[in-house]
Amino acid sequence: MASDRINARLPEPLAQHVARVVGRKGLYETPSEYIRELIRRDMESDTYRTYNEIMAGWEDLKEGRYFEGTGDFKKDMVNLAVKAAKE
Repeated sequence: MASDRINARLPEPLAQHVARVVGRKGLYETPSEYIRELIRRDMESDTYRTYNEIMAGWEDLKEGRYFEGTGDFKKDMVNLAVKAAKE
């Protein structure tokens, strides 16, 4: 598995926070461990899931996979199921 290196400059308040949560008295052994945990939490967040769903919808539009909605959710779901069955 390839890994990438990230270098970041932190303003003093952020650097002080990292210093508090890393080390012998902190929750994390290294700044890298802390950053990886933050990224994992972000990936599990609703915002990240919503972003992925929006991008999947955009891909559907780009590939022509859409249908005209009626404004009635239940009816649209039936129409969508019929359309999917035909494909």
